[in-house]
Amino acid sequence: MLRVVVATYAVVLDVSRWRQLERPVVGWLVVGVIVTWTITAGWAYESPHRRTLPLLVADLAVAVAALLATPWAESQAMLARHASTLPSFWVVAAVLAWSVARGWLGGVAAAVLVSAVDLSVRTEATGTTWGNIFLLLLAAGVVGYSTDLVRVATEARAEAERVAAALAERARLARAVHDGVLQVLALVQRRGAEIGGDAAELGRLAGEQEIALRALVQGSTRATRGGTGLQDTPAVPRDAPEGDLGEALNRLSSARVTVSGPAEPVRLPLRTVEELAAAVRACLDNVDRHAATARCWVLLEEMPDRVVVTVRDDGPGIAPGRLDQARAEGRLGVSGSVRGRLEDLGGTATVATGPGQGTEWELSVPR
Repeated sequence: MLRVVVATYAVVLDVSRWRQLERPVVGWLVVGVIVTWTITAGWAYESPHRRTLPLLVADLAVAVAALLATPWAESQAMLARHASTLPSFWVVAAVLAWSVARGWLGGVAAAVLVSAVDLSVRTEATGTTWGNIFLLLLAAGVVGYSTDLVRVATEARAEAERVAAALAERARLARAVHDGVLQVLALVQRRGAEIGGDAAELGRLAGEQEIALRALVQGSTRATRGGTGLQDTPAVPRDAPEGDLGEALNRLSSARVTVSGPAEPVRLPLRTVEELAAAVRACLDNVDRHAATARCWVLLEEMPDRVVVTVRDDGPGIAPGRLDQARAEGRLGVSGSVRGRLEDLGGTATVATGPGQGTEWELSVPR
């Protein structure tokens, strides 16, 4: 719309003074270019995929060419009294297009170029000329800066809407799972225990899945309880800088695994969260392989300088020298999956165990 307004002004101005031009043909030619390019640019800028650097350069080139044609068309008398250039304020449209597309820096650069060309076609720069140049530079900077702010705000709002939609969908799915799947699993567990035999084993497995699924559902809806806002969203994207260690550990709970920790999220770098959760999972897998009926307890503690995860079981324990023997045999489950991960994080992994005493791992990482 601005381009149409300033183009109309330039056309009316040049038509009203065409008799004063030394070369009216050049003046009419520039008027034709202004009208034609205004229509062309309006069509070109309408589509986002056409708003590229070639279009911006062409837009600025047409404005500069119209300015440079001024001394060829205007008479010496017009130049002496500092008459308006042929395109007049029409050149503002090209400058602001750069501001919108390339930010305040691109807009100011385009304004400087147009101002330099404008000064080159005048016999003398007056106060009006310098005032117009100042306003052009100011408009380019303000529009470019405002555009950057609007772009950032738009992206933030779109991200907030995506997160809100994801939370709403998780809440809906959580309700559906709670009202359907969890109820059925609980019924299978109860009926299996009543029937006994093979059905009891089926009921036990259903109970484990119910606990795991319930923990997952509760974790996915944590952000909706209490209206804590987006910062409590447990589902962290892969490219996010931080994750919630408590949420990651809660997903490991089952009928035999009890997970305890702070009520508030424990925020750590995403890689640290993933590696710690994997180390705890390796400890639990080791219990499954060597003490299938043992119970496990996972405790998460947040301290000012470090985070400690304790994994304890009531199994038969590890015989003295067994870990060293497993490493010598090439079985690197403990040394690689547990200790290796903690060493990569700059932390430590210590184990306390003995025959008939169960096993307790203490995994510690600095904050």
